[in-house]
Amino acid sequence: MQAGVKKSARSNEVLLITSSYPRWAGDSTTPFVHHLAQDLRSLGWNILVLAPHAPGAARRQVLDGVPVHRFRYLWPESLQTVCYDGGALVKLRANRWILVKIPFLVVAQWLAVLWHLIRHDVALVHSHWLLPQGLTAALSAGLLRVPHVATVHGGDVFALRGPVMRACKRLVLSRASAVTVNSSATQAAAEQLARRMRRLVRIPMGVTNQSPTDGAEAADLRDRFRRGNGPLLIFVGRLVMEKGVGDMLEAVALAQHELPDIAALIVGDGPDRDCFQKQANRLGIVNRVSFTGWIPSDQIQNYLRAADIFVGPSRPAPDGWLEAQGLALIEAMLAGLAVISTATGGITDAVRHDETGLIVNAAAPREIADAIRRLAGDTALAERLASHGRRLALSEFTREISAKKFSDLYSRVSGVVPLAAGTESTKYAS
Repeated sequence: MQAGVKKSARSNEVLLITSSYPRWAGDSTTPFVHHLAQDLRSLGWNILVLAPHAPGAARRQVLDGVPVHRFRYLWPESLQTVCYDGGALVKLRANRWILVKIPFLVVAQWLAVLWHLIRHDVALVHSHWLLPQGLTAALSAGLLRVPHVATVHGGDVFALRGPVMRACKRLVLSRASAVTVNSSATQAAAEQLARRMRRLVRIPMGVTNQSPTDGAEAADLRDRFRRGNGPLLIFVGRLVMEKGVGDMLEAVALAQHELPDIAALIVGDGPDRDCFQKQANRLGIVNRVSFTGWIPSDQIQNYLRAADIFVGPSRPAPDGWLEAQGLALIEAMLAGLAVISTATGGITDAVRHDETGLIVNAAAPREIADAIRRLAGDTALAERLASHGRRLALSEFTREISAKKFSDLYSRVSGVVPLAAGTESTKYAS
């Protein structure tokens, strides 16, 4: 039996710790951790999610079949503003005073994790993001000898570069029973930070391979937003500077002379939305650009299928953040769109130049404009890239593939077989 695994563990319960989880049904919080929790439950794991509380959220609920417990870390609850709405890293850039609240979040989370592990027979702990989830999980799981899987999503290893933060991240990586990373770029950063890890596995987060969309709705959106012969560009994501929306707007202004019917859809919301809207007005393209605001995730496919080209020109952020994987790009590939992006972070794992998309340099609006002109003028190229991109996304980046890999890792690390595997005895020889 693997060292560190509780010999008596027969439970298939997994405590999943995250700071980014939908606060309620229809929340704007990116749902990829929630989707993973749903998929792992369908594979037989008894997933319980532990997340920070937020104003207006329930302390305990079952969300789409997943039990969620939310711990409070400040009173009154209106002070609990560290997480959600873009995440702590984004908020810290705008307001350094949030740093004062972080120790309360860390201590409250550690106590909540420890309390749950003491009261329940848990097969393993799965933390998402190294700080603070990975740290509180490492301290608690190490104390009680419970296996710990730490998932690195990118921003947690690229940013937060101070010596104390690096030491905390190194501790998590070196003590976890297994570490998962979502891309080659995240893997390289983790390996550089901690050269000795027990087990390192690359498991990209998966995206939903949705059933055929509402053709009438997609056609209606296309009629509403496309101008003449197009092309209609689309961006989906958080409206922050590092996502490159400003570069996309500059590219539209540059390309409009050769493509007089060019238009762009900006789907999403974020702290820099007002800045981008002012930029569109300053560039004289306000009549070509539509800001939709936040759109429910189950409707995004209709917007993607209404468009001709997806543009995701991420650029490095001043604090070291990089686009670790680019789930929105993969969603666009699944929807059958040709994509334009940058070689930032882990994007090139999926977007391979002239094979599954076009790659341009970061912060290069003229190169984006050239790529748009190239796709708009070469239908065969656009169709070939879209076809190859969809094929790659289906073979490597779906939710089903991701969940199966995580499930297999859970069994290897915990010595437990999920109930869906068809056995009453969940003990698994390792």
